[in-house]
Amino acid sequence: MKIAFLGPEGSYSHLAARTFLKAETTDVGVAQSWEDECIPFRNFSEVLGAVESGRVDAAAIPIENSLQGGVLQPLDLLQSASDLYAVKETVLRVDHRLIYKEGASLAQIGRVYSHRQALDQCAAFLNEKMPFAALRETESTGFGLARAMEDETGKSAAIAGAHTENLRAGFVMSEACISDVKNNFTHFLLVKKGEAALPEGSERIFFSAVCPHKPGSLCELLQVIATYGVNMTKIESRPVKDRPGDYRFFIEADCDISSAGEMLSAIRQNTLECKLLGAYSRN
Repeated sequence: MKIAFLGPEGSYSHLAARTFLKAETTDVGVAQSWEDECIPFRNFSEVLGAVESGRVDAAAIPIENSLQGGVLQPLDLLQSASDLYAVKETVLRVDHRLIYKEGASLAQIGRVYSHRQALDQCAAFLNEKMPFAALRETESTGFGLARAMEDETGKSAAIAGAHTENLRAGFVMSEACISDVKNNFTHFLLVKKGEAALPEGSERIFFSAVCPHKPGSLCELLQVIATYGVNMTKIESRPVKDRPGDYRFFIEADCDISSAGEMLSAIRQNTLECKLLGAYSRN
């Protein structure tokens, strides 16, 4: 099995992909083989495009961080895809560490590279310990690490996960987590192509809906869900890109996919759009 992730190797998405790969091979009761691998891509569009084209079997994408909420780009891409579904979930603890040239003092470091969310989540540490360092946003923590380790002067550092391996010679990792909030988690989904990939049974479903632009329409949507005795675990709103003023709601709920059909049909009768995005069980 081949799983795509936002690269390069060492990113949190890579860790999630490895976690999913292990779970997938365990489910079918066989050991991983040389054909099983996690494949990095440059951006989320390429990650999900690889699943749509059949280049890979699945993709690992983040959809929510416990501190900063939804990870919006992969959420929008999953919505716009015609035949992709989330079939598994995993939640990873985020443990940010500072990677820097051994022997360099924090005062010497003039640039810190990382993903925007990592930079934001370590803002207090950066402001206190490195107030004059320029913060350089990269597409992933892995890309930021690569940029920092290209600089042998000791003036560049990166924020990456504690799971990071194979540091370039001469670079070290901080002993402690530098996140402002230590209990920080990111929710990842495993995405596959085709409805046949959906499980026969699940503990949760994930879907989107667009309500009519009128008073009480969201309340009506929520009332349908309540009528079926379903507990929502998450709701996130996003603008509908080509219709200013309209919003799409992404909803996760405790519901078995095998019994969700009637509720989803009722929701479709009260909304402009309703799309099933996935079904999975708790990790």
